[in-house]
Amino acid sequence: MKTQIKRAPEAKAATGQAQDVAECFDEFMEAFEAFKETNDERLAQVENQVSEDVVTVEKMNRINKALDEQKSLMDNLLLKGKRPSVGGTAVTSIVGIEHKQAFNDYIRGGREDGLRRHEQKALSYGSDADGGYLVPDETATEIGRRLALGSPIRSIAGVQLVSSSVYKKPFAVTGPATGWASETEIRSETASPTLSELQFPTMELYAMPAATSQLLDDAAVDIDAWIASEVEQAFAEQESAAFINGDGVNKPRGFLTHSTVDESNWSWGNLGTVSTGNDGAFADEDASDTLVDTIYSLKAGHRQNANWVMNRKTQAEVRKLKDADGNYLWQAPAAVGQSASLMGFGVVEAEDMPDMAANSLSMAFGDFNRGYLIVDRAGVRVLRDPYSAKPYVLFYTTKRVGGGVQDFDAIKLVKFGTN
Repeated sequence: MKTQIKRAPEAKAATGQAQDVAECFDEFMEAFEAFKETNDERLAQVENQVSEDVVTVEKMNRINKALDEQKSLMDNLLLKGKRPSVGGTAVTSIVGIEHKQAFNDYIRGGREDGLRRHEQKALSYGSDADGGYLVPDETATEIGRRLALGSPIRSIAGVQLVSSSVYKKPFAVTGPATGWASETEIRSETASPTLSELQFPTMELYAMPAATSQLLDDAAVDIDAWIASEVEQAFAEQESAAFINGDGVNKPRGFLTHSTVDESNWSWGNLGTVSTGNDGAFADEDASDTLVDTIYSLKAGHRQNANWVMNRKTQAEVRKLKDADGNYLWQAPAAVGQSASLMGFGVVEAEDMPDMAANSLSMAFGDFNRGYLIVDRAGVRVLRDPYSAKPYVLFYTTKRVGGGVQDFDAIKLVKFGTN
């Protein structure tokens, strides 16, 4: 008699979710093949009739939209699959267990005595009853992990954790002072490097999820995971917008708000641009030349870790481009969990990038890990507010974040204009 092995509910859920992702990926690839066939048909019509067939264009637009929807669905399924189970992350240290229990008592019932004792023992002065209490390390880590998955720029940028309100970083604009010498030779004086001090102040980012008393009384609800999931989307959306278009006033400074110059006139403090030669669009002929010029405007060391950044509408136009041999420049992900590629480099979809318009900077290319720095101040705070929105309990959750360009030679922009 064969013994039947029963899977745990968590294993069944994980298996079902993996199947959903695989099916979604297959549908995405089928849609991409249909898109290429339809676009080829459109291009043939242009060559033979000098005009596009309206029905073919509408069909291609529908498939393009379906591609975006399938990609979004697949990303959401992948993100959901990476979230922790209800049990949360294990806490091993005694201090961590005490902090987690005290925080749980504060969130569920408003009892502050445990958190106060914990902070006195840990000599922590980072929070108080008026400004909120620090969440356990596991919760802060989980929030940071989810932000890395949900915030497109954070997923590719450099990240620095600090304990102060401002991070100052000296940068050698002209490179380090170096030279060659034999073992016994007198070292000749080298040219002094030109240093620039970059400052990255951290600003307060907040979210205010609400909960019912019934939810807080439910012992089966993991409070840490609940808070992380509630603030995840709000933090990710605000961060993404600021890292791209932030003006630096009470928020990080986005890379598109820095001054720009044509790549041929590039200098430190500016981001170099490569023009398409056509207002609001790619060039009518040899459109791929702009992309090639952009790629090779980066130094070899930066190209190794480079990514394209653009929004969904720009990506829809890029999908139509071919090289001289008729091969599509945009390629679908090779496997589940991977990103699409453009001319061999990863494509990061960021909806806060501008649409294609006259003189718009709708595409960015570069080593963002080297070029853009995100500064996170240690700690996430939560202030419980049971009074402002009765019968709901509000949780004013804050973290301090800064950001800005740290290497102006590591990011290049595509300008949809003539100069």
